[in-house]
Amino acid sequence: MKFPTKKETIIVLAGTIIFLLTTAIFIGLRPEHFYITLFFLALFFPSIPTRKLAVALLPFAVFAISYDWMRVFPNYEVNPIDVQGLYEAEKHLFGISDGGQILTPNEYFHLHNWKIADILSGIFYLCWVPVPMAFGVWLYLKKERDLYLRFSMVFLLVNLIGFVGYYIHPAAPPWYVMNYGFEPILNTPGNTAGLIRFDEAIGIPVFSTIYSRNANVFAALPSLHSAYMVIPLWYAIQRKSHWGLILLFAIILGGIWFTAVYTAHHYLIDVILGICCAIIGILLFEKGLMKTSWFSKFFRNYYGYVK
Repeated sequence: MKFPTKKETIIVLAGTIIFLLTTAIFIGLRPEHFYITLFFLALFFPSIPTRKLAVALLPFAVFAISYDWMRVFPNYEVNPIDVQGLYEAEKHLFGISDGGQILTPNEYFHLHNWKIADILSGIFYLCWVPVPMAFGVWLYLKKERDLYLRFSMVFLLVNLIGFVGYYIHPAAPPWYVMNYGFEPILNTPGNTAGLIRFDEAIGIPVFSTIYSRNANVFAALPSLHSAYMVIPLWYAIQRKSHWGLILLFAIILGGIWFTAVYTAHHYLIDVILGICCAIIGILLFEKGLMKTSWFSKFFRNYYGYVK
């Protein structure tokens, strides 16, 4: 067992205190804030291998904190909320004729849904963050540290791009129109929408619990749910992983895209722009940032610490 240096200890403890204090002041502390903090400290202090893992996981921690901190300055305070415009665009581009009416795909699936699809959709949607994180940790434990860091930093970058999109164009999800119409109502609580059928099917309030803590319901465009699995699929292909893993990732990816629309959490437009976010993030990182001297130096130093 080798404890961190005095400097490292001071930096980590000071950062922890600042994080908890600022969160308490601006957002309000919740149990998960303490869980995340304790998990990081439990990894950082015991040994060198766990300390390296704690530092390697920082991109995921920054993602979680960034999402949570959007509560401080909601995107609808920056730009007007798009409710009707996005709905009309979806109907115009992807409308489905049903019973003499033109419906958005979300409206169509709201009227036509199937129990097996409800169950599969819930399973797919539960994969959106756990599977990418599991893939990343797997790369790390296999000592593919360079690829792991590329993957985790791209994951963070794609999220940041998506968050910028939320502020540029605040947008309501399809379920909002179904429940509230076209008038924006601030501080609207999260909603499970079509995923409630999964909860009802298994008898456990899985998504009811998750969406009760939604940071902002007017952050539907782009769909980051649709972006996440593009990243592990890309890096699995790049490392020439076994075809079974690539196929699994592709199935989960398609399942999440379908679920986003089937359960009325996203329009097809949101899904397409989410995919674009992932592609832009990958290209910006691999073909842009990694080609610059300052970032490549930072990356080498970071890699040297966690390898």
